[in-house]
Amino acid sequence: MYNDKIRKKLIIRKYIKDSIYILIGCFTMAVGTSLFLLPNQLSSGGFAGIATILYYLIKVPLGITMLILNIPLLILAFFKISKELFFKSIIGTILLTTFIDILDKFKAFTDDKFLACIYGGIFIGVGTALVLRATASTGGTDLLTYVVRKYKPHFQTATLIVVVDTIIVILNVAFFKDIEVGLYSAIAIYLMGKMIDFIFEGVNFTKMMFIISEKYEEIADKIGKNLDRGSTGIFAKGMHTKKRKIMLLCVGTRTEIAKIKMLVIQIDEKAFIITLNARETWGKGFKRLK
Repeated sequence: MYNDKIRKKLIIRKYIKDSIYILIGCFTMAVGTSLFLLPNQLSSGGFAGIATILYYLIKVPLGITMLILNIPLLILAFFKISKELFFKSIIGTILLTTFIDILDKFKAFTDDKFLACIYGGIFIGVGTALVLRATASTGGTDLLTYVVRKYKPHFQTATLIVVVDTIIVILNVAFFKDIEVGLYSAIAIYLMGKMIDFIFEGVNFTKMMFIISEKYEEIADKIGKNLDRGSTGIFAKGMHTKKRKIMLLCVGTRTEIAKIKMLVIQIDEKAFIITLNARETWGKGFKRLK
C-alpha cells in the first residue's frame, strides 16, 4: 500500500515534469520558427520546411499546414511506437502548431538573415531537445526519428534529424531560387543539431582517460579516495621497451577528468595520459541500466 502511494507520486511528478518540458519546448520552437526563420524565408527542415513553401506560395498558415502534414505520420506512429509517446506527440504537435500561428502575428525579432539563422537554430534546437527529454515529439522529423530508432536504435537522434532536414532545405532552395536560403538554413540546422545533441544526448557526456605510469597503484588509490571514482587496471606491453605494465582506465565527467589529470601530474609528472570522449557511460555512478 505504501509502495503504491510512492509509485503514484513518482508517476504524477514525472507527468508534471514532462508536461512542463513539452510546453516550454514547443513554445521555444515556435519562437525560433515564427520570429526568426519564417519571416526571413529560412527553414529548419522537416515539415516546417514544406509548410514554409506553402506559406509563401498560397498563404496557408504555417501551423495549420504542419498539423495536416503530421496526420499520416501520426497514424503510422500509432502502430510503431508506444501509446504514451503517441499521445504525447499529439499534444506536442497541437501545441507547437498553435504557438507558431499565434506568434506569426507578431513582428519578427530581426530581418537580418544571419542573426535569424543563428538564433532560430538555437531556439528550435533547445525546444526540440526539451520535448525529446520528455520522451515526446512535435511530429515531423523528431517523430520520424522515434519510428526509425524503433528498428535502428543505434542511430543518433541529432544525426537523423539533420539528414532529413537537409533534404527538405534543398527543396526550399529550389522553390525560392536563392542559394542563400540554403546556406543560412544549413547554419540553423547545424546549430539545431548541436543543441539537441548537447541537451538531449550530451547532458551525461563523459570522458575517459588512459594513464600509463609506474605509480599506477598510488594514482588509482588517490582517484578513489579524492574523487570517489574507480579505475580499471589493464595489462599492457610497451612495444618499444618490451616491458609489461599496468595501464589505468578511468571514466568521469569533464570536471572530474580535469581533476584526475592534475592529480596524476602531481604524483607522476612523467605519466603518459590519453583523454578521449566517451559520449555516454552506463552503469554504477553514471546512467542507470534499464
